Amino acid sequence: MTDAAPAPVLLAPARYVTIKLASVVIGLSEAAIRKRIERGYWREDKEWRRSSDGGIWIDLRGHERWVEQTA
Repeated sequence: MTDAAPAPVLLAPARYVTIKLASVVIGLSEAAIRKRIERGYWREDKEWRRSSDGGIWIDLRGHERWVEQTA
């Protein structure tokens, strides 16, 4: 008797994700994401937001719009 492999779990990330998770989803390094923010390529409240505790959250929809407008 063979053991069936467990079914894969598929997850869709939330709209706002940490830089670490955005790196995995978008395919850029964390450093590349931070540089885009620091250099102003990604704008606050458009491609990213700051939380009340000072954390940076990447807006995946905002990133998609940014890619589409620069393509």
